[in-house]
Amino acid sequence: MGLKKIQNELGRRLRNLRLDKNLTQEELAFEVKISRDHLSNIENGKHPINLKNLYKLANYFDVDIKYFF
Repeated sequence: MGLKKIQNELGRRLRNLRLDKNLTQEELAFEVKISRDHLSNIENGKHPINLKNLYKLANYFDVDIKYFF
């Protein structure tokens, strides 16, 4: 699986978690202390996510980091 496909899948899973909790991108970005634009780019597979932010999101949603892969 190529990097772009991984980014797209990670973004799709993140978006689904966010929507399941009825959160806006702004609300989630505030909670995990990243910009809304950066969160949007991650969800759309435009930017890779660093391990620190992935860890914060996994903790926020109470999922194992492996869930995103």
